[in-house]
Amino acid sequence: MAQNQNQQQELKIELSPEVAKGNYCNLAMIAHGPNEFFMDFITVAPNMNPARVQTRVIMTPENAKQLLHALAENVQRYENTFGEIKPRQPKQAPNQNGGIPNPFMA
Repeated sequence: MAQNQNQQQELKIELSPEVAKGNYCNLAMIAHGPNEFFMDFITVAPNMNPARVQTRVIMTPENAKQLLHALAENVQRYENTFGEIKPRQPKQAPNQNGGIPNPFMA
């Protein structure tokens, strides 16, 4: 019985068809409090003002750090396969009111 308790149980994950289709997002905003991180995934498109938050993910600081490491590992694997990801520069600077630059505006 002790051997069974030491074995990790396999986590089964269900993915509904609605969730499986996903949401396209080209902007993320992250904030945190003492006990959680808030991640808003946003779609910015031409002639779409305001931009729309597609989903908000809230997680503990510990899980956020695990996500950070998992994402860094996956980006490294991607770059090893396809080459370096070069960051894009915004087409305009943030405005004085703290707004976010719209990458589709010249």
